[in-house]
Amino acid sequence: MVTQSKFELMMSSTLLDAGARLASDSHFKTFSSHLQYQLIISTVCKLQESGFYWGAISGKEANSLLSEEPVGTFLVRDSSDQRHFFALSIKTASGPKNLRIQFDGDTFFLQSDPKGSSMAPHFNCVLKLVHHYMPAKVAGGKGGTCGIYFIHTGGEKIPLELLRPLSSSMSTLQHLCRKAVNGHLDMSDKRDLLPRPVKEFLEKYDSSI
Repeated sequence: MVTQSKFELMMSSTLLDAGARLASDSHFKTFSSHLQYQLIISTVCKLQESGFYWGAISGKEANSLLSEEPVGTFLVRDSSDQRHFFALSIKTASGPKNLRIQFDGDTFFLQSDPKGSSMAPHFNCVLKLVHHYMPAKVAGGKGGTCGIYFIHTGGEKIPLELLRPLSSSMSTLQHLCRKAVNGHLDMSDKRDLLPRPVKEFLEKYDSSI
């Protein structure tokens, strides 16, 4: 078993190099394999690049940040529940709500609708999960939600609308350009034609959000 504490992540420029470590806090998580550990490290790296990852803030702090924002504003943070890694905080028409992002060892997903017949889709990256629940016109013109996810809370059934990430930091011009490339070009058959540094830069963050 591999045991590491959660997060804020302190990393060198190379993913998983000898200097990588997770800073201590009061929550601990056990990994069943090194592959799971690598997946979480990779996910945190991408989230840190995203600009809407707020780290180890509480649900109460997230609610306060979102309280004056427009409906559909969201952020990703560390879960306050030691059984989970991440949480999605979202401003709905009924106020801020917090959803745990489930992790089964290989994929991330939201809790399935308790009154629905279908399972929530699974993703190998939190960014892909977020992208799925965003309208295509917001998520860079590619993909986006193919159905409505409902939040069941306090007897209410509230549709999940991810419209606008709440920035935790200012993005660099390079990162903004990278998101634009990811959102408007199908790079699947063109990556091998790119210079290696450019290709590696795109691979570090392959989302348009």
